[in-house]
Amino acid sequence: MTDRHLFENETEWQTLKQGLVQLAKQEVLSRFEHVTSQRKADGSVVTEADLQMQQKTQTFLQQHWPQFDFLGEESTEAEQNCSLHHEQGCWILDPVDGTNNFANGIPFYSVSLALVVKGEIVLGLIYDPSRNELFAARKGMGATLNDYALTVPNHQVELKHSIAIIDFKRLKASLASQLVSHPPYASQRSYGSVALDWCWIAAGRGQLYCHGSQHLWDYAAGWLILQEAGGYSSTLEGEPVYIQQVVKRSAIAATTAKLFQKWQTYLQNHST
Repeated sequence: MTDRHLFENETEWQTLKQGLVQLAKQEVLSRFEHVTSQRKADGSVVTEADLQMQQKTQTFLQQHWPQFDFLGEESTEAEQNCSLHHEQGCWILDPVDGTNNFANGIPFYSVSLALVVKGEIVLGLIYDPSRNELFAARKGMGATLNDYALTVPNHQVELKHSIAIIDFKRLKASLASQLVSHPPYASQRSYGSVALDWCWIAAGRGQLYCHGSQHLWDYAAGWLILQEAGGYSSTLEGEPVYIQQVVKRSAIAATTAKLFQKWQTYLQNHST
């Protein structure tokens, strides 16, 4: 069995899922509403939960699968770039995605873990501790929510009747203004956890998505989960969202091919 297909083994897969959930409950959920935080050099928030979850998860992964390197949000940039191109493969962890929500007592945050092997994302796990929801996917094997098959709803929703998950802060001012003044959808939401945004589109809790700039650890697992659930995505420029680089990427997504084409056309027409 090759490393790429290691997690086709159900025992390995369950060990990974159960281990991540247990760590998230111990290191993240237990600290919710009792948060110790500080500001990083870039002004973003980091909490004790971020640091402990990353450290404990890295230890867990290296104990069970030492062949893979490790890239965490709280790793240095040099470490991240080196790990991503490791010959055997690399774990990508966001220990608390939605840290601002978490630090302010808003129960919308998650733990996101992906595995890259030979330049491909081969599995993704996103756990929502507040709802006890585990979204998971293995490349070519579909997606699940709490071990039940997860597929995007295939009923056709018109663009004008859709709910969109939009992060206005990271969009060009001209596009953000257009969406506010002349929205093509029925209503929009902004929740604050990129990883869960991807999962909620996969679950049909919104039909459209747009985000102007997200990190690899934000989107890696969610991108695969949506793809395996049957959803559609690209960057604002029409490129694949995932590339094997530690760079920020824009992302748009939709639940059906027809809706995605209309959404993509609208955004491209108003992105200049």
